[in-house]
Amino acid sequence: MTSADIQDVVNAGLAGLTAMPAADEHWLTFYRHLHAHPELSGAEFDTARLVADELRAMPGWEVTEGVGGTGVVGVLGGGPGPVIWLRADLDALPVQEETGLDYASRNPGVMHACGHDVHVTALLGACARLSAEPGPPGTVVAVFQPAEEAGAGAQGMLADGILERFPRPRIVLGQHVAPLPAGVIISRGGPLMAAADSIRVRLIGAGGHASMPHAAVNPLTMAASLVLRLQELSAQHSSLPAPPVLTPGSLHVGTRANIIADEAELQLSLRTFTPGSRETILAGIRRMAEAEAKSAGARQDPVVEIFDSFPLTVNTAPDTDRLLATFVQHGFPAVPLPNPVTGSEDFGLFGTAAGCASVFWHIGGFAAERYAPDDWVRLFEEQVQPAWAASNHSPRFAPDPEQTLPPAINAMVVAARTELTAG
Repeated sequence: MTSADIQDVVNAGLAGLTAMPAADEHWLTFYRHLHAHPELSGAEFDTARLVADELRAMPGWEVTEGVGGTGVVGVLGGGPGPVIWLRADLDALPVQEETGLDYASRNPGVMHACGHDVHVTALLGACARLSAEPGPPGTVVAVFQPAEEAGAGAQGMLADGILERFPRPRIVLGQHVAPLPAGVIISRGGPLMAAADSIRVRLIGAGGHASMPHAAVNPLTMAASLVLRLQELSAQHSSLPAPPVLTPGSLHVGTRANIIADEAELQLSLRTFTPGSRETILAGIRRMAEAEAKSAGARQDPVVEIFDSFPLTVNTAPDTDRLLATFVQHGFPAVPLPNPVTGSEDFGLFGTAAGCASVFWHIGGFAAERYAPDDWVRLFEEQVQPAWAASNHSPRFAPDPEQTLPPAINAMVVAARTELTAG
């Protein structure tokens, strides 16, 4: 799409968004409560209970708790038409909130910094809308998944027999709030989000007194050098059409200035779009870590471990194209992406395991009037955010619920209705 095409879609969509209903006070209150009471992956006990209570208060929903740990599944309908799954994730992140909101997290060091509170509230709002209508022509399964941030939640629900215990889907649908103008939808057929691996590198030195570095092997200097070398590894692949992204996220070593530690632990995040690229980068990490250890005179080889892995998120193209077109018809500024994004999700495991179609999209969460005209084109052409727009996982990530929830709820309803009547 050209810049003019993008602006035309956006202008038409923004006009359509003004016609959407205002945010329901119940869902605003519910959202603020969720945001103020976040729970970490696998420990979403109160969140799951609240979700189950809300679903049970709606007519027609059959509710099951404890699926794959703290997951909740609701089933509506049962007519002869298609079975569709609508998915949201429950968990928060180990982040200390810095938004200054009056409903900021009350749990120290835990925050809904990725917007899962938006996803849960929007799906519940959609469930309420769907149950208030005449019985659906098919079956709606609402999946509230735990532990997305750990990459374990979808797999946990599958291991607990979700495909055998509940109606099997023809298509799985999901959305994710993003730092975009409220109501803007972006997606694409084919690969949408990267595969991801978290990597732990343990560099094993020999501890000692800071006054006698000659008698020790300092893992801190090994780690510092390795972090810089790994940036070269990323740069070597930057010219690829969908280059891998390797980011150092954490480095833990030492306790005091006068103590040389025994070990350093470096954690990395790797995002890739092909199996070959993944294996190349992983091999490079091992090679560079071993080279640093050898150069420093370490007495043991480094230990490289992979954990919290996410698969590539792939949308089925015809279904994605149909939904994007339908969103536009319903007044959304929906823009197809030319390239996949580097974020990751375990959403795609459901469709892969079921052997069915799946469509995932991102929806904006920030007040549209905050964006200058030039911001729109940079968002869609360069994926560059304005300086004030805190991204997901930031301690300052703060979606605007009044502007975000109505289109997010409506998007799930529109998608559900479209797929329930699809041939």
